[in-house]
Amino acid sequence: MGKRTVVPFGPQHPVLPEPIHLDLVLEDEKVVEAIPSIGFVHRGLEKLVEKRDYQEMAYVSERICGICSFVHGHGYCETLEGLFQVEVPDRAKFLRIMWGELSRMHSHLLWLGLMADAFGFESLFMQAWRLREKILDIFEQTTGGRIIHSVCKVGGLWRDVPEDMLKKIVETLEGMEGELQELANVFLKDYTVQKRTQGLGKMSAEEAFECGAMGPMLRGSGVAMDMRGLGQSGYEHLKFDPVVEQGGDCYARTNVRIREVFQSIDLIKQAIGLMPEGSIENKVKGSPEGECLVRMEQPRGQVIYYAKANGTRHLERFRVRTPTFANIMPLLNMLPGCDLADVPILVLTIDPCISCTER
Repeated sequence: MGKRTVVPFGPQHPVLPEPIHLDLVLEDEKVVEAIPSIGFVHRGLEKLVEKRDYQEMAYVSERICGICSFVHGHGYCETLEGLFQVEVPDRAKFLRIMWGELSRMHSHLLWLGLMADAFGFESLFMQAWRLREKILDIFEQTTGGRIIHSVCKVGGLWRDVPEDMLKKIVETLEGMEGELQELANVFLKDYTVQKRTQGLGKMSAEEAFECGAMGPMLRGSGVAMDMRGLGQSGYEHLKFDPVVEQGGDCYARTNVRIREVFQSIDLIKQAIGLMPEGSIENKVKGSPEGECLVRMEQPRGQVIYYAKANGTRHLERFRVRTPTFANIMPLLNMLPGCDLADVPILVLTIDPCISCTER
């Protein structure tokens, strides 16, 4: 056994978008153990349920995470709609699907850019983020915001999208497909990218499942688990199959996210094609009472929302279990045995969002 050294990694690091700290125990250049330390971001968002009424909390929940803000707002509203036992109009459901899948595209393109930056491929980073800007432009045109959208409300939506705008969205996404394919070809066929990702951080389906992996982490190891496949929130009307890869390494997880970008385009086109006329909300009255739990599929994986109401305008408890929290254990399982130079790639492969995890 060689000499052991403990090297601190994070919470500030050139390739880390999020403040996660790892104490890496090294033998020469090999990692033999990783000890995590989280808790650098404390905002008290869940505590705010005592001060903000249930409708205002929809805006607070969006601020759990900037990258998947719409999904957080959507998940909160579905949880409250379960408490009120109110059915959301179909038009609102399909618009929520559209915005949710646009969020998935912008999150995955952001991640692909960060992944390229981690192994020094600057031009690939710029190309991924250039395409992501087109998604943010659609958000700005339809919701008024590029990151925080504030269109979800308990019972439906605050605003509609006109038909000509829906047609323009489809045209924009169809026009992006060729550029996205060029981007995908580099990520999946370039020799440099393959050398940095293939065989790195391998996890079998059994290991991923036992460690509690979620999202592309789990599907990249061959487990077809996706909350959108449960047939809820309007997805029951769409043709959908989870994107699965069998490799179980960083390359497979990258491929899952790339394929999900194309799948999101298809789901958006399906939702717009099925979009009915009509109302976008069913009004709710009074104050909720009881408990409700909702599971949804964020870009990073399964997210769980729990709300407990006591008949007043303020919830008694609001709890969110995010996929990054679930994916930290698989990360710790992957790190032992890798080279120190590969640690940034492995940390990024879970698509960490520590601000999501620490509320």
